[in-house]
Amino acid sequence: MSGDPQRVLFDINHPAQVHLFRPVIGDLESRGHETLVTSRDKEITTALLDAYEVPHECLSTEGGGLLATAAEMGVKGARLFRLARSFDPDVVVARPNPPAIYVANLLGARTVMLRDTVIPSRVLRACYRGLMLPFVDDLCAPAGFETSLTGGRNHTLGFQELAYLHPDRFEPDRDRLATRGVATDEPYFVLRFAAWEAYHDVGGAGWSTEGKRALIEELDQHGTVYVSSEGDLPEEFSEYELTVPPHLIHDLLYFADLYAGDSQTMATEAALLGTPVIRVNSKVGAHEMRNFEELAERGLLFSFRDEERALQQARDLVAGPAATDWQRRRRELIADKPDVAAYLRDLILDPDGVERRRGEAPITVASS
Repeated sequence: MSGDPQRVLFDINHPAQVHLFRPVIGDLESRGHETLVTSRDKEITTALLDAYEVPHECLSTEGGGLLATAAEMGVKGARLFRLARSFDPDVVVARPNPPAIYVANLLGARTVMLRDTVIPSRVLRACYRGLMLPFVDDLCAPAGFETSLTGGRNHTLGFQELAYLHPDRFEPDRDRLATRGVATDEPYFVLRFAAWEAYHDVGGAGWSTEGKRALIEELDQHGTVYVSSEGDLPEEFSEYELTVPPHLIHDLLYFADLYAGDSQTMATEAALLGTPVIRVNSKVGAHEMRNFEELAERGLLFSFRDEERALQQARDLVAGPAATDWQRRRRELIADKPDVAAYLRDLILDPDGVERRRGEAPITVASS
């Protein structure tokens, strides 16, 4: 691995990316490398960065609709170019997005992009492949993704959430939740409902309003219900709205008796923490990700297109005997997986030697 200090720019556009990149940022800085974090004001992204005391430069605010998003990308690209030109990065790390990719190429920086979202629209997939992938040097994605680059390298990287949820990096704390009024020794359930407004959600759907109502009414009979919503929460559910700060969400998920929702990321996080997961999502089946299939095969997650079947599964889980060793299943899965954060660190610093990391099982890396 190169011993020369490097300048690495992380472009963060979504709350999940805060969690994903934070341990890598800390690792790089502890080794004497310089980092710069740029952010987008989307949902709780900037609030999370502030809570974790990660210095960042906010470049834009999420727009509503295609035209507003296009205008935002233009503004963000101009601001990112000015900031990055001053910082002079060796590497730009992000989820694939035009401003980060194009600015990196203009400045001669290497690009490390991480993808984990299925794009169902053929038109959007064509734009993605034609307008962004040709300019990416290293692209990481879970197994089964269509990630062929025209001039770079493809890296198969499984559960990216293990970068921050691996037991070596995350230790749940009951006391942090107790100060927020959460009794971890009593049954409680966490629900997460997506807004379905992102470009990759086009044509997709999750729990209906009627389904949400039935789910909450059922779970409310067995314990406390906490609801987290990406969009505005209907007034009828306001009494269940989650008040725990976002940076404690993984503590909340770990001690929960059940997670249910239609969010992709939080469903994965809950399963990797050993919490039973019920996921309702129209992408189940035709556009399913391999990660969710593996979690289902290991008995950590139940996915449904039909919310009536999902509701029955919820009833069975909360009313039945709690004999299943969910934590054992979690440990068995993690034991089979590599250290994602260490892999990303090595890929950023030394892409040619990334397969030679000592003490790690090899990760499939295929050059296009």
